[in-house]
Amino acid sequence: MSFTLAIVGRPNVGKSTLFNRLVGKRLALVDDQPGVTRDLREGEARLGDLRFTVVDTAGLEEATDNSLEGRMRRLTERAVDMADVCLFMIDARVGVTPTDEVFADILRKKSAHVILAANKSEGSAADAGVLEAYGLGLGEPIRLSGEHGEGMNDLYVQLMPLADKFDKIAEATSPETDVTVDEEIDEDDDLSVPMPTANKPLQVAVVGRPNAGKSTLINKILGEDRLLTGPEAGITRDAISLQIDWQGVPMRVFDTAGMRKKAKVQEKLEKLSVSDGLRAVKFAEVVVVLLDASIPFEQQDLRIADLAEREGRAVVVAVNKWDAEENKQEKLRDLKEAFGRLLPQLRGAPLVTVSAKTGKGLDRLHAAIMRAYEIWNRRVPTAALNRWLIGMLEQHPPPAPQGKRIKLRYMTQAKTRPPAFVVMCSHPDKLPDSYTRYLVNGLRQDFDMPGTPIRLYMRGQGDKNPYKGKREKNAGALAKHLKNNRRG
Repeated sequence: MSFTLAIVGRPNVGKSTLFNRLVGKRLALVDDQPGVTRDLREGEARLGDLRFTVVDTAGLEEATDNSLEGRMRRLTERAVDMADVCLFMIDARVGVTPTDEVFADILRKKSAHVILAANKSEGSAADAGVLEAYGLGLGEPIRLSGEHGEGMNDLYVQLMPLADKFDKIAEATSPETDVTVDEEIDEDDDLSVPMPTANKPLQVAVVGRPNAGKSTLINKILGEDRLLTGPEAGITRDAISLQIDWQGVPMRVFDTAGMRKKAKVQEKLEKLSVSDGLRAVKFAEVVVVLLDASIPFEQQDLRIADLAEREGRAVVVAVNKWDAEENKQEKLRDLKEAFGRLLPQLRGAPLVTVSAKTGKGLDRLHAAIMRAYEIWNRRVPTAALNRWLIGMLEQHPPPAPQGKRIKLRYMTQAKTRPPAFVVMCSHPDKLPDSYTRYLVNGLRQDFDMPGTPIRLYMRGQGDKNPYKGKREKNAGALAKHLKNNRRG
């Protein structure tokens, strides 16, 4: 999905009808009664060759208190803040109302890209309303009919240049992952790690449970109070990216919302916040999982760390609020034991103790991030890999299921970020997972790649016999029939 489009407007202007048309399904309830939609609803939209995320919002009301309408309005404004493009809809048959003018002013300040649409504009009865829409100061309105599909081409024309723009931004800001390396890496090749630059900074996401101290930690790194902090859990609500120069290394640091267990996430606003945090993990190169020293390695911490590993990101585990601990040596020993036991897939990943309040341990955290980034980019020469593979096979030969000996013939590195290796072998489908884990653990230890996700693929040589597996089921019966005929 290249960008996010939020459909906003007064109640009953046809937002949900257009949403259903864009996603191609009746996901949102539609009725003549205003105020049917109360929550935010996301869908994957298709418009010509454009693919984007569309968000249906509650009707904008002028209430600002804590009533239902006021909470719905705050939720819609939150969606406006998070969306790349806003489609502001008015009812062309009713014309521009004072409420429309108020919200047009709000959108002009809040959103960089606003498209004005006059919905229900089929027929001449809507002409006056379309002309009034020019007075909102949001440019030329699109004549739309969400119910009958009119005006979709005009919407496409407005979205196309914005889609190209956001594609370029995503290409410029998203990290390179699964980078293909040369088929043969010799020992003399340049195996240096690409260093971050001002144009391509190192992307770091700080994730964790609510109130772990993520915003406080980033403020301490910056040396100023740029992010709102406090004792209350859940202050940060979306992923905020900040460009910093930390000890001479250009970085873009993402401060994310605290992630609670899925069953506890009931508010739509929090669901949006968590999904934004997950998106930040996908945009990061190094993920710092921040734990609270008083309650480390809870179930949610493990899930967050496992998510980062499955996404193929380098992981650093930081334990915050270390200044409040009394028995530091004993606590650190228990933490390391729990880390190795609960997160075996991240064996060897750096575990750093920090205090976001005092700034102690930040030098160690910086060194751990750079070390994790260097390992994530590690390249191993093919010759060294194959010498290593021979030694591993001599130590523990692969099993022979059903008497079929599995031969591991050749190994090479296919990709970096994270390191990915391919082993050419016979019967790859019969090699047990335990043997693959044995090889991965050996790679970690012998080539100094602790903690980073390692991908190991087994590939068959391919059978040259074109008739293999094509024997007809009744071939034996046919041969017996022919034999009996010859005897007769």
